[in-house]
Amino acid sequence: MGSNQAPSFKKRFYHVKIKSLEVADLQELGQLMDQLLCQAFRKTYGKIWDLAMIEVFVEAIASLVQYYDQPLRSFTFGDFQLVPTVEEFEEILGCILGGRKLYLFSGLYPSMARITKVVKVLAQELDRVKQNRNGVVRIPRKHLKEKAKALADQGEWASFIDVLALLLFGFVLFPNVEGLVDLAAIDAYDTFD
Repeated sequence: MGSNQAPSFKKRFYHVKIKSLEVADLQELGQLMDQLLCQAFRKTYGKIWDLAMIEVFVEAIASLVQYYDQPLRSFTFGDFQLVPTVEEFEEILGCILGGRKLYLFSGLYPSMARITKVVKVLAQELDRVKQNRNGVVRIPRKHLKEKAKALADQGEWASFIDVLALLLFGFVLFPNVEGLVDLAAIDAYDTFD
């Protein structure tokens, strides 16, 4: 005779440490743009600005982590998997991906020449400020913020928008790299350029 009791599955509880990210300096840079510049930014880069400015509820993130299935790279609730489709990501970001090249990491980071073009700095200046941690080259966010401010002061708004977008890509894609913009963010940003 079998038992009528359902098998009990013990769910493992993950303890996570969640840091609140400072966005005040990015908001200050965003306030330098007038309405037309904001529209130009949104037309080129979608709603990434809005995504970075959303208030994060730490309790909700800690709760969701409990349902994240790392091998599947999705949230699993019982037998239900929650993974946004490409079309849903387009809607969330407000950025139509049709007609753009897809981002596929090639295993190679962008060259320093490409980075100097994106960041609008001289190669010597970039060599001076770049940092190498664990074999990965990164650019300090502080330097990029100063560059964006200088571009705004000079009235070079197209370049300002590009540097601000790069800061946001680094902030949204790799928030765990404290104070630095990873080359992978620059590589992903490059698909929008």
